[in-house]
Amino acid sequence: MKVQREKKFAILMAARDSEYVKNVYGGYFNVFVEALADEGEKWDLFRIVEGEFPDLDDLQNYEGFVISGSPHDAYGDEYWILELCFLLQTLFAMQKKVLGICFGHQVLCRALGGKVGKAYSGWDIGIRKVRFTEEFSFYGYVDDSSDEIPPTLSIIECHQDEVCEVPVGAQVLACSDKTGVEMFTFGEYILGIQGHPEYTKDILENLIDRIVSNDSIEKGFAEEAKLKLIKAEADRKYWERICKSFLKGRWITQSPTYCS
Repeated sequence: MKVQREKKFAILMAARDSEYVKNVYGGYFNVFVEALADEGEKWDLFRIVEGEFPDLDDLQNYEGFVISGSPHDAYGDEYWILELCFLLQTLFAMQKKVLGICFGHQVLCRALGGKVGKAYSGWDIGIRKVRFTEEFSFYGYVDDSSDEIPPTLSIIECHQDEVCEVPVGAQVLACSDKTGVEMFTFGEYILGIQGHPEYTKDILENLIDRIVSNDSIEKGFAEEAKLKLIKAEADRKYWERICKSFLKGRWITQSPTYCS
């Protein structure tokens, strides 16, 4: 009788746990596992922001990798960010699935030859509607559910940097009124999402308070963002389906296109 191999995934954590997330959720790792893991899988944690990386010899044992968000700049030259870029180039060459979230989305772009930088329009904090391109709607995404993904979905955002130019050969799969590259793919193995599919509204509200406390945004801007959260809802279940389909299911891409 053939024994089925346990599927392994890894979270590359580019942020330290906040006290709130640690106390309420047990840490960001648990937030990701709750959103993306299925029964029978093994998920490992590597705190790359603290210099903890998987051994190169172990990379082949993983089905896929997820890079978290981070308060650091994806275009920064801290040693761990440069080491992460090398790791991502290695995973790309190995044709391993890599999902990048927020900072992860941006650093994936950088590592594979694209450009990232400060957003010209400033901070994007709150719940934003994202529009999918034709490639996503008709070619890019496939799963077994009969419930089709709508042409627009709302997602939690919290970033002041953005992808300015995707790598040559990559596709833009979604955009918004605020950000030109909300989602991109590079072949069947790379997917970047600017927003946070894993976040809850209370995680965002606490994050807004922390950003205000370190004077990164003005108090009035923060209060307005929190007020808008009262009525808005993110389409978390759809985003979780998209992420799981990419990491574990089928992903088909065609020629590049851009939002108009």
